[in-house]
Amino acid sequence: MIDHLSIAVRDLERSAAFYAEVLAPLELTRLVDRGDRIGFGKRYPEIWLNARPEMAPIAADIGAHIALRAPSPEAVTAFHATALASGGTCDGPPGPRKASMTTYFGAFIRDPDGNRVEAVHFPRLTNP
Repeated sequence: MIDHLSIAVRDLERSAAFYAEVLAPLELTRLVDRGDRIGFGKRYPEIWLNARPEMAPIAADIGAHIALRAPSPEAVTAFHATALASGGTCDGPPGPRKASMTTYFGAFIRDPDGNRVEAVHFPRLTNP
């Protein structure tokens, strides 16, 4: 099981503001500030933003894909809309998707640095 993940960002404060808005529908909030990194989560930091001011923008055809559980399809849609309103870009609109073993409701965005983030809701599973 994954404990936490780290996302490299060029402008820490800009990215912290973006993620504070985008993660709110997923019930994740800003919990920890440590100068060059900021942690978001429910009870402890599950997602860290790490300042990398010299980092080049991430090209659309490379990089990581991060998928975060959403409590409902409405939260997925809110995640996507909030990301677009906050400076992110669409990398796949909200809607049903076919996974390896089931169907789910998801949406993909790119943050201002190009990191690819997905919100997912599996209707047959309990979403923590």
